[in-house]
Amino acid sequence: MADRVADRVADRMADRIPQFRILTLNQISPQGLHRFPSERYAVGKSLDDPDAILLRSHDLTRTPIPSSVRAIGRAGAGTNNIPVAEMSRRGVPVFNAPGANANAVKELVLTALLMAARNVVPALRYVQALDPADAALEAKVEEGKKQFAGLELPHRTLGILGLGAIGGLVADTAIKLGMKVIGFDPEITVEAAWRLPATVRKANSIEEVLKHSDFVTLHLPLLPATRHLIDDTRLGVMKSGAVLLNFARDAIVDEAAIVAALHGRRLKAYFCDFPSAALLREPGVVALPHLGASTSEAEDNCAVMVVDQLRRYLEDGTIENAVNFPSVDMPREAPYRVGIANANVPNMLGQISSTMAKAGLNIHTMINKSKGEMAYTLVDIDSPVDDGVIASLAGIAGVLSVRSMPKERDA
Repeated sequence: MADRVADRVADRMADRIPQFRILTLNQISPQGLHRFPSERYAVGKSLDDPDAILLRSHDLTRTPIPSSVRAIGRAGAGTNNIPVAEMSRRGVPVFNAPGANANAVKELVLTALLMAARNVVPALRYVQALDPADAALEAKVEEGKKQFAGLELPHRTLGILGLGAIGGLVADTAIKLGMKVIGFDPEITVEAAWRLPATVRKANSIEEVLKHSDFVTLHLPLLPATRHLIDDTRLGVMKSGAVLLNFARDAIVDEAAIVAALHGRRLKAYFCDFPSAALLREPGVVALPHLGASTSEAEDNCAVMVVDQLRRYLEDGTIENAVNFPSVDMPREAPYRVGIANANVPNMLGQISSTMAKAGLNIHTMINKSKGEMAYTLVDIDSPVDDGVIASLAGIAGVLSVRSMPKERDA
């Protein structure tokens, strides 16, 4: 397979026709798509043998993925609509755009927080149910407002589960509103920790956050470990009358447990971005139609970010923000480059080096990084790499994919 891909790339470059084909499976912001140079990229919704797939919410887990695909780009943060494990076995990186929609989600979370504090939704429902022809309309408005008295946010405690890009922005804004913030994230990165306001109290467990918070907001990825993270037991730990906000992923909460907690008045309200049959028409639920990243700015940011990442990978083999690959960035120091995705096993570099040495190739420079069971190697070489060498590299036990990336010749 690797030699056929190399042949196709070489033919495209020689004929000056688009070298890469990008299949789009959703409406992608033109701000991002315009970053694909037309002389090198063919981009469209109906392309055969694509080199990469670019999508937003399209469910790739139910779609056959062509063997020609070398990379997948998700113009957003979550990748649960992509078969990441299968792509890893094929040596295909899956890119996303972490943080590109963070401000949009943050603003919606703060909107929900304010609406919950001031009982805006039940108050609106009350007003909408009034008869405009009723002579006692004004009196009913004055009488009704008593049941919707809210609270102010200063000195209230906001609990945040997940302190990445979005959680950090929410924490910063909540602190500026005068709130106390307590957070928990066992997987927090060094970069995220540096960005976090110093006044955020770091909790030692999920339960500690739930126990002390008037409002709790979720900013976690959906993983096996986080599915139904908020269940009946954890809802029982929360303050009576607390509010839960979920603008992360629907299955992080157990919806049946949410409904039961609302009915039992253990939970005051549940604000989320995920309407479902179980939640519709529940008076304590405010479910929005997936508005978290639905701003023109967020769509532009996500598209630009992931397009740039796809280009750098296809043209130079650079890995940045791939959920299943290590980050690898090596400036080109020679005209010929090979990228190798492989299982993270011993003696892989030795086998790659010896294979190239037997072919009489001089390795100019090399970099290898690993992430869990996956490893990725970039090799810059001073002379052309023929199909036989690519085939030999692909035949090494544990090698998942091989790509030759000669530097584009001048037109």
